[in-house]
Amino acid sequence: MAYEHTRHEWFKGWRLIRAGHLEETTVMNKITTAIAAAAIATAAVLPNTASATVFSAWEVANVPWADTLNARKYPSPHSQKQAAYPNGTVLAMTGRCTAGLNLFDIEHWPAWQKAQAVRYRWCEVWHDPARDGNFVTGWVYGRYISPLGY
Repeated sequence: MAYEHTRHEWFKGWRLIRAGHLEETTVMNKITTAIAAAAIATAAVLPNTASATVFSAWEVANVPWADTLNARKYPSPHSQKQAAYPNGTVLAMTGRCTAGLNLFDIEHWPAWQKAQAVRYRWCEVWHDPARDGNFVTGWVYGRYISPLGY
């Protein structure tokens, strides 16, 4: 019987069982509604773009002379081209690559091993293709990027 009484007391504190608890429940609903409204208002003010907070610096490398590395919308050579970068351009990588590779997981590896790890994968880049302050994610082929300074 003690368990039943304890369980009943727990429900009384959180749900409207009797008219006497109407005030507690109403206050809790108001607080919950205020928090939800604040979250929605904050989301409505923020720009509707992808975002990342930590980047890994890599650079464009090994692109044939007079050619550029294409950044694409999706990890595919047939995807929409967003921008083109020449050798030496520093890229802000999000860390995500195809086949589950994460650049942050291999950060402690020697540069040549990192370059080999991404060679046949697409890696996600955070860039501003139109150079107007609207950053988006794109994908570059790993054969044409290397760790910064390698």
